[in-house]
Amino acid sequence: MSEEAPNDPYLWLEDVTGEAALGWVRERNAETVAAVTGNSAFKLLEREVREVLDDDGRIPYPVRRGRHLYNFRQDADHVRGIWRRTTLEEYRTEQPAWETVLDLDALADAEGEKWSWAGSRVLAPDHRHALLLLSRDGADAGVVREFDLESKEFVEGGFEVAEAKTRIGWIDHDHVWIGTDFGPGTMSTSGYPLQVRRWRRGTPLDQAELVYEGEPSDLSASGWHDDTPGFERDFVHRQIDFWNQRLFLLPQEAGAPPQRIDVPDDAAASVHREWLLVTTRSPWLGHATGTLLAFDFEDYRAGKREPAVLFAPDERTALADYSWTRNHLLLAVRADVTSRLELLTPGPDGWDRAPLAGVPPLSTASVVCTDPDVSDEYFLNVSGFLQPATLHRGTAGTQDGGESVKQGPALFDTAGLAVSRHFATSADGTRVPYFVIGPEDRPGPGPTLLYGYGGFEIPLVPHYSAVTGRTWLARGGTYVVAGIRGGGEYGPAWHQAALGAHRVRAFEDFAAVARDLTDRGVTTPAQLGIEGGSNGGLLMGALLTRDPELFGAAVAHVPLLDMLRFHKLLAGASWTAEYGNPDDPADRPHLERISPYHQIRADGPPYPPLLLLTSTRDDRVHPGHARKMAARLREHGHPVLFHEHLGGGHAGATDHAQTAFNEALVHTFLWERLTPPR
Repeated sequence: MSEEAPNDPYLWLEDVTGEAALGWVRERNAETVAAVTGNSAFKLLEREVREVLDDDGRIPYPVRRGRHLYNFRQDADHVRGIWRRTTLEEYRTEQPAWETVLDLDALADAEGEKWSWAGSRVLAPDHRHALLLLSRDGADAGVVREFDLESKEFVEGGFEVAEAKTRIGWIDHDHVWIGTDFGPGTMSTSGYPLQVRRWRRGTPLDQAELVYEGEPSDLSASGWHDDTPGFERDFVHRQIDFWNQRLFLLPQEAGAPPQRIDVPDDAAASVHREWLLVTTRSPWLGHATGTLLAFDFEDYRAGKREPAVLFAPDERTALADYSWTRNHLLLAVRADVTSRLELLTPGPDGWDRAPLAGVPPLSTASVVCTDPDVSDEYFLNVSGFLQPATLHRGTAGTQDGGESVKQGPALFDTAGLAVSRHFATSADGTRVPYFVIGPEDRPGPGPTLLYGYGGFEIPLVPHYSAVTGRTWLARGGTYVVAGIRGGGEYGPAWHQAALGAHRVRAFEDFAAVARDLTDRGVTTPAQLGIEGGSNGGLLMGALLTRDPELFGAAVAHVPLLDMLRFHKLLAGASWTAEYGNPDDPADRPHLERISPYHQIRADGPPYPPLLLLTSTRDDRVHPGHARKMAARLREHGHPVLFHEHLGGGHAGATDHAQTAFNEALVHTFLWERLTPPR
């Protein structure tokens, strides 16, 4: 038994691949499969979800690489997926002709590995050489292999890196920036690289030139090359913790130290051509938290601090994102959690601003792809809860209005359904937004599923989910999405309100939405299910142990649940800036109070049934969280089911079959418990 957790009888379940632990997992899996999957409803849902996931009409979202548009696709014929490409002319057609670049199923079969796609880095401007990132069974760690996009073969003797949480990017054909596991002391306690090295083709990796090294307490370090013509330069990024960072410009003179871009550590800075953009996360230069500022980069380095204000938040609006084209900046803003787009253009007299039309109410618009070094082309995706996605292509700065190049299929019947936005009042009086999707003429309270996250400044926004439509809405259920504090629905201040010792505000917000749904007659506690994953799994565990009387069933995916040991498990040390540090006496008391694993009680109100899902290959949130929670709940006599995929990573699944099984498991579990036979 660990000296660090002498009173934890289930510490042995943290042994990810230990024989005893996996034996326990197999027993729990068998119990869950027997309890949930035996009826016809499960099989029907599994088929319906698979039909949605494999639908040929899904939009193939593109990434432009020179004259080609690339896309990675999984379907019934390509379980692991294919990387493919086409031209814009072909893409515009109803049935584009795609050229397969890499067949991951064929590669997996040939090499006997369960490869999952993890992305690519393509060298501009020729777009012939790529660094492919491949993971085993969905883990965050992966291998890197160089690939020739003309011959469509791996490059013999090319750049290749063994499995690790590697950071890599091109400098030129013969050099890359690399951060990986070089041995003891080169990776952070969270498992990310601390060194930035310049690696030359044909030389051993361990002899790559060390250019920068972060502190042992840092989260990570990385380097990258800006290949914008006329603005070629190199940067190093030091991630101090999850919310603090520093950006350095590397001088061209050999041996000269990196030059810090002197912005606040908690601000996010980026450089494009002559512009430095800074998003504030605390007041700075007289500007509020969540402001986007633009500086001339060279003037800023010379000491000038006279920014143009590109976005200033208020209590209802927040910056969602921005994307450069060659000459313009696309600005996405959230107003009460729905999208608004603007086009900004720098000029000799400042920045011109114009609205970008075409975003319906209660929907989300996001930039999918631009080609900022070459053109003003952009691809824009728009969708809503009942509105299938539409992919637009346009040219910034023109008056042609763009074109709709792809329309996602309507994969569930929306007749009689409606979307509405509401606000609940939390314990401290804060207005908490939430969306209700369900029957327009509701005859009375009915089965309702409430989803939440509330962490890491990640917003929950309107989007089309045919899986939710088929598995829940089509059966008469109501679906609710809560925008609680801790998330990014209203920008950095909304997130910071639930940091550290204030985490309970996220839990109180979610509970307030649950109560409001009951008060408004949408549902009853017995008919209300709740669901969340990762940090949202912590939310589920907290509601289970704090407010069990508010709902009738819960589902937690790849959850974080042991808040006194999370920092010692896999990537958990990187989250102490979000929650607090259990080794800090000032933080430990509040972490114990919000730790679901430590708040389980045998007495008091009964807990509603809980379904826990995790993955053996999740190397971000340790599967021990879910395992130990299930074991302790069983010990105290609470109803709990547990299922762990042996693969899947933090996503919980690597192919459509696994995803369909998971979704059918979740929605069968919930429906049976929220709609018991009369």
